[in-house]
Amino acid sequence: MSVLTYLTETASTITIADWERNSINTSINSLSNKLDNYFNNIESKFVFGSYERKTILRRSKDPNSDVDYMVSFTDGSDWTPQTLMNRLKRFAEASYLKNQIYQSSPTIVLELGHIKFELVPAYYTYGQYHIPAPASSYSTWIASYPNAMRSELNDKNKNNHYQIRKLVRLLKYWNVKNGKVYSSYELEKYVIDKNFFFCTNIKEYFYQAVEGLSSYGLPYYKESKVNALKTIVINTKNYESENMPYNAEAEIKKAFE
Repeated sequence: MSVLTYLTETASTITIADWERNSINTSINSLSNKLDNYFNNIESKFVFGSYERKTILRRSKDPNSDVDYMVSFTDGSDWTPQTLMNRLKRFAEASYLKNQIYQSSPTIVLELGHIKFELVPAYYTYGQYHIPAPASSYSTWIASYPNAMRSELNDKNKNNHYQIRKLVRLLKYWNVKNGKVYSSYELEKYVIDKNFFFCTNIKEYFYQAVEGLSSYGLPYYKESKVNALKTIVINTKNYESENMPYNAEAEIKKAFE
């Protein structure tokens, strides 16, 4: 097996299968119907984030994989984020088993058997959504553009031989294996913003992405993981240049052990 074949197969095994996506979509439709039956003041509701962008990892590869689901209330601007989270929690408790529900500020989490939902309260005004601000912020609400990255990723993927989503998932898989060195958002944004030169397949994209990863500002234990990954790529490329494909394959596998 070559490095290219290994990375291609790994990218496939970490991608949500069609049957899994069908099951999750069924749960999304059920959630949507339950929200409609419970509330009469929802302005809009929709999936966003990595599931909608198709960069999510299957749950067997990342136990923390979740579906972000925004619920925008018509009167949301009149209330604090906690008030709206309390609304969503009461809805969840009325519609699902209580042991499946908990708050993880600023979301309400539904922990189902096959997927986890993060319900995000919001309101819409003047052309933008507002979601609860992080605890470190001095405000209660912050502006959000939940679909902005989707169009950027679609264009990037189309203009790069349809390898970008595969690349994002591979980087996320390494990230999970190494205790989340970066946030998922940081990795996706990094790939979208990066310029790739003379790449045609997933191996070449993976090499360039790893070589460009920044460890600036990371604590030492995270920096060491990034440097270890870069060393693996250097060694793999050296084995390839010396026509040692088995050694190259064994080396690149270390990135995902």
